[in-house]
Amino acid sequence: MAGIIESSPAHQNFSRYDICVITKFSVILGKDASCIHKDLVTVLRENAPSIQTVRKWVKAVSEGRDDMEDEPRPGRPVTACGDANISKVLVSLSDDRRKTCEEISTETSMSRTSVFRVLTNKLNKKKKFSKWVPHLLTDEQKESRVNFSRNFLRRFQTEQNDFLGRIITGDETWVYSWDPETKRQSAEWRDFDEPRPEKIRRKQGALKVMHMIFFDMNGVILCWPVPIGTTINAQYYKKVLQDKLKPAIRKKRPGLLESGILFHHDNAPVHTARAVRDVLAGYKWELLEHPRYSPDLAPCDFHLFPKMKEHLRGQRFETEEDIIQATKVAITNLDKCSYVTAFKDWLQRIKKCANNGGYYVE
Repeated sequence: MAGIIESSPAHQNFSRYDICVITKFSVILGKDASCIHKDLVTVLRENAPSIQTVRKWVKAVSEGRDDMEDEPRPGRPVTACGDANISKVLVSLSDDRRKTCEEISTETSMSRTSVFRVLTNKLNKKKKFSKWVPHLLTDEQKESRVNFSRNFLRRFQTEQNDFLGRIITGDETWVYSWDPETKRQSAEWRDFDEPRPEKIRRKQGALKVMHMIFFDMNGVILCWPVPIGTTINAQYYKKVLQDKLKPAIRKKRPGLLESGILFHHDNAPVHTARAVRDVLAGYKWELLEHPRYSPDLAPCDFHLFPKMKEHLRGQRFETEEDIIQATKVAITNLDKCSYVTAFKDWLQRIKKCANNGGYYVE
């Protein structure tokens, strides 16, 4: 066969039917599928059919088929994705956007494949899973988030890095005696044919210690472990601000007290109590208001605590002191640039919130 067509200067002009006929002729000459495919590749190069296709043709010829034209196929009806069917799918979706293709198919008397094509190709829809959010925000709460974001950005545009450099932010978090690794942390390199590693689903340890942590762009200023059994109320929080945080600022950031502190925490009842506000006002620390239900705009929640706990997950601690020491080590091991990154990420999240109507940001 190669000798018959190899000298042709227009190999790219061979049609599918031409190749089928040449294949039939080669079978009559006694050549097998591998030999025919090799000849076709020699002549047609990248335009040659696959070895699987050649084998299918050789089998058809060997079984006595004479006609090398494709057999007629019914194909998909022209009206499968027509306006009438598109309207049917839209009406079905208007009742319940969670319906499956099978359910829509039953309602509209369309095939499941046609329903899927209408949804994806004609209506440009994609089924998306719900994402977990801290709270279903009301319009008023979204507006509050937008106002906070715009005020924050207005201050930053005026004062630039001097504004961010004066902010101290803080919050409380539980540190457990045992916190399971995340799925990402437990991932390991394996061969393609190896099964996925298995883990027993475990709950967090019963022993836990509450930590109150305050930091700025330069790092952690105070990491205070709350004694077990202590209730964190307004009076206790006030005492920590007076007896722990202010001395820590004076020791680690002496210039910050003179330049003026911008203090940020969320609006938990303990933080917004009159006693706490009076202490902050007495220190002349300007309080940056925080919108309700907004952990995505709190640097402790979206950055510091997750980063810190990455170092603690998968470790088991037997005593309260073990937890406290491990937490200190985890904070010490954080990259110093991590705190600057936290504030940059905070700024970007606030920009997104201001532009997206107050919805949660990631």
